[in-house]
Amino acid sequence: MSVDYKAYFAEHRETHLNELKEWLSIPSISAISEHKEDVSRAADWLADKLRDAGLEHVEVHPTNGHPIVTADYLHAEGKPTVLIYGHYDVQPVDPLNLWESPPFEPTIRNGKLFARGATDDKGQLFLHVKAVEALLKQEQELPVNIKFCIEGEEEVSSPNLPLYLDQNKDKLAADAILISDTSLLAPGKPAISTGLRGLCSLELTINTANTDLHSGTFGGGVPNALHALVSLLSSLHDEKGRVSVKGFYDGVLELSPEMHEEFEKQQFDEEQLKQDLGLDALFGEEGYSFVERVGARPTLELNGVYGGFQGEGSKTVIPKEAHAKITCRLVADQDPQAVLNAIEAHLHAHTPVGAKLTFAPKEKAFAFNIDPSHPMLQKAADAFESVYGTRALFTKDGGSIPIVEKLSSTLNAPAVMMGFGLPDENLHAPNEHFNLENFDLGLLTIVNYLKMI
Repeated sequence: MSVDYKAYFAEHRETHLNELKEWLSIPSISAISEHKEDVSRAADWLADKLRDAGLEHVEVHPTNGHPIVTADYLHAEGKPTVLIYGHYDVQPVDPLNLWESPPFEPTIRNGKLFARGATDDKGQLFLHVKAVEALLKQEQELPVNIKFCIEGEEEVSSPNLPLYLDQNKDKLAADAILISDTSLLAPGKPAISTGLRGLCSLELTINTANTDLHSGTFGGGVPNALHALVSLLSSLHDEKGRVSVKGFYDGVLELSPEMHEEFEKQQFDEEQLKQDLGLDALFGEEGYSFVERVGARPTLELNGVYGGFQGEGSKTVIPKEAHAKITCRLVADQDPQAVLNAIEAHLHAHTPVGAKLTFAPKEKAFAFNIDPSHPMLQKAADAFESVYGTRALFTKDGGSIPIVEKLSSTLNAPAVMMGFGLPDENLHAPNEHFNLENFDLGLLTIVNYLKMI
């Protein structure tokens, strides 16, 4: 006799939402030290719910930062093992005055649950806990073996999880890694991400004279740090938006015809985007659509350029130094360090006469990429279709979640990214929320997926 999970989740909906509200009320902000106890409290709360759900070997592991929570249920002999990854830490809430209701007082309005962490990632992670609980309560067994590995530092770039992964490969070994920390394309249009861009960043400083100089006395006779910086930065791209750094595109995987087709299926409205952003035109690497540029192509962007006098009025000065901050989003199979090396070589080669360059590398993270034809991803698309009535599209996301590539490569397992958020749910911003339609449909989708594989 088959179980009616739709009826089960409807019957328990109020209880489940009240539990989620309780978790969301804990201000587990990993970036702010004064919330360290709150982050630990959120980890303990999750551990208790995993035990209540019927999971075994539930542990809260201390790290040099915030705890990692693990659990498992390994009684499906001969069946695949799925590792569920997520994070229980959340972003800071500033600016607080823009929230319509307090960020840690969860509130439902118009079918949406508002709170910090509602969609990123407590709300989405909670779906997996309740889906596994439902299977165990209704069928007294799971169709697959399940492991959980949940961290409290994703919002601060997961400094301690990589070491834990390296030290616990056997404990965490799995046939697939299931992650819900991304979005649908739009309401009713599910998506499975097959790529997340990597990252590298740097700061550079240009120095000229040993002091700022009077532009009347010295102007036209000495190098100007701002002029030198502008000249240097303008050498990084050609007029068609392509990065001019030799070696920058080494390792870049070209899009397959199948992925081109998946991008086209999105039917992204570039004209609407221009209107929404108040732009006369979009810009980027020639030969690619907007969604391809931001999801599947590498970029080099100026994030900050400053130097010289910036106060009110004028000051006739020739500045002695100028600065720039640069971030690159990378795709498979680019090496972040090789990209930084190529940029450094380019900058030194193009530094104007009379200027001295200081190059300071910062963040580095590899891109994640997976072939959408993998059976674990195809079954995920089937699971979405069984609930949403439309098959999920395979996408590539422009953002970076560095730990996904680390999880996949360390455990040698495919990462299946089944997101249930929506792009407009204000993650990292005031009034973050989770559409409860996808709370309901997400539970059913996860149950169906676990029963399909």
